[in-house]
Amino acid sequence: MTVADTGEASNWLERYGSYISLLLLASIIIGGAFFYLRWPRPTPIEIVEPTPTPASTPGEIGVYIVGAVLSPGVYFLPQGSRVAEALEAAGGPTEEADLARVNLAKRVYDEEQIYVPRLGEENPPLPLSVGSSGGQARGKININTATAAELETLPGIGPVLGQRIIDYREANGPFAAIEDIKSVRGIGEVTFEEIRESIFVP
Repeated sequence: MTVADTGEASNWLERYGSYISLLLLASIIIGGAFFYLRWPRPTPIEIVEPTPTPASTPGEIGVYIVGAVLSPGVYFLPQGSRVAEALEAAGGPTEEADLARVNLAKRVYDEEQIYVPRLGEENPPLPLSVGSSGGQARGKININTATAAELETLPGIGPVLGQRIIDYREANGPFAAIEDIKSVRGIGEVTFEEIRESIFVP
C-alpha cells in the first residue's frame, strides 16, 4: 500500500468512522433487544386465595300451631326452638287461650302440631298425624309431642306419670319406638299393654 492509499484510507475512516460506530452501536442494541425479547421467561406463580367456606347454619323445622292463637298455620323455626317461640311466630295467644295448660318451655320437633287450648275447653282435639307405618293414626297420641293434658287421657296415666314422660323425653330426646316409654319410671309392662294401642311415634 502506498502513502497515498494510506492517506485515503485515513480520510475515509475520519469521514465515515462515526457512521460506522453508530451502525455498530445500533446493531448491538437491536441484537440485544432481540435476544432479550426471545429469552424464555419463567411462568409467573399465581396465588389463589381459598374461598372461605360459609359457616353452616342450623336447619329449620316446620311446626303447625293451631287453637287459640292469632294466626294459626305452619311456621318454620330454628332447630331447638321452644313452644313459646312457635306461639310468638303465630302472632301470640288470643285472649281466651289457656296458657297454663301449655308447656311453653318444651322443645318442638319437625312436623309437630301444637294445639293451644281455650279457657274451659276440657278435651282438646287430638292432631291427625302420620304414624310410623305410613298410615294415618287418628285418635292416637304422639308420645314425643303430647302435652301433659293429652297424656293424662291415656288409661293408667295420671298427672304424675304424664309429667314423668315429658321430663324423660326432655332429658333423653324423643322416643324412637313406643316400647321405649317403658323406660319411664312407673310405666311397666302392664301399663304399657293398656296404652300401646293409643300411642304412636312418627
